[in-house]
Amino acid sequence: MSSRTSTSPRPWLIAGGLCGLLAVALGAFGAHGLRHLITPERLVAWGTATDYLALHGVVILICGVLLSIRPQAHLVEWAARVFLLGTLLFSGSLFALVLTDLGALGAITPFGGLLLIAGWALLTLAGWRWHTAVPEQHS
Repeated sequence: MSSRTSTSPRPWLIAGGLCGLLAVALGAFGAHGLRHLITPERLVAWGTATDYLALHGVVILICGVLLSIRPQAHLVEWAARVFLLGTLLFSGSLFALVLTDLGALGAITPFGGLLLIAGWALLTLAGWRWHTAVPEQHS
């Protein structure tokens, strides 16, 4: 049985890229397609969802880059996982709420927000524990 010692940055680069792609596409849809179909308040919620999707897409990309530098940085991988889940719940519930007007979906949004906060805490802890490798001195 082998132990897991490192992780690939690939899924996080893909996930971050998809978040960015969706943020731009859904932002354009909100600005051009929904603008005359929904209330201004719901349009603000749509904008918040796209902003958080874009921001955390970039953060997930950064996690992928950090993992390409240091594949053993498991806290960075956990931060990426939590950021992705938090973004899906936070932005996804806002998008669904705007499109369906089902108020119960609003109960999901805070859980996504809490996961985003946890992701930032994990990334902060990863930075705190990040040590640069010091080359060995041979005499």
